[in-house]
Amino acid sequence: MEFLFGKKKTLKEILREHQRTLNRSIRELDRERTALQNQEKKITVEIKKLAKQGQMGAVRIMAKDLVRTRANVTKFYKMRTELQAVSLRIQVMKSHQSMAEAMRGVTKVMMTMNRQMNLPAMQRIMMEFEKQNEMMDMKQEMMSDTMDDVLEGEAEEEETEEIVNQVLDDLGISLSSQLADAPTGTTTATAAKQPQPQAADALDSDLQARLDNLRKT
Repeated sequence: MEFLFGKKKTLKEILREHQRTLNRSIRELDRERTALQNQEKKITVEIKKLAKQGQMGAVRIMAKDLVRTRANVTKFYKMRTELQAVSLRIQVMKSHQSMAEAMRGVTKVMMTMNRQMNLPAMQRIMMEFEKQNEMMDMKQEMMSDTMDDVLEGEAEEEETEEIVNQVLDDLGISLSSQLADAPTGTTTATAAKQPQPQAADALDSDLQARLDNLRKT
């Protein structure tokens, strides 16, 4: 049925048509006013010419025409101002219509989002996220504690070795020399039964004395 009666126009289209009509009317008024102003100039020149010729009757008639022409020019100015005011109001209405359409679009989007938003599901997701986050923190803390224990154990071993080496260095004895002086498996039974040399006894006594001094200090 639209091809018979025409498609129904929207408010925006109607306002646009009215705006075009007003602009066209304002241009026509400007043309008419310009024509009257040109006529006013001609009448003024004619009045001066007739006055010089002494034709005062004609001057009076032309003066009345000049008054009427000037009054019409003033009316055209007034009509143009009124049309401009109407055009401005139409422009404001178009702006309001655009704002209303934009708000309607935003409202539709908000309604769609509110319908799609499932608060219980979001709460479950947030609770699960918090749970998994806490579990990750606990595991990370446990791993950190384990690594600290391992590193502390290695540090204690190294510190122990350093202390032992320092004590031996203070005593003037190295671990390698002790191992070199240790008896080997090839020593015969007869050699093991022989008495130890006096120099070894003196070294052991000196070592024992130094250890006693360290304990006292």
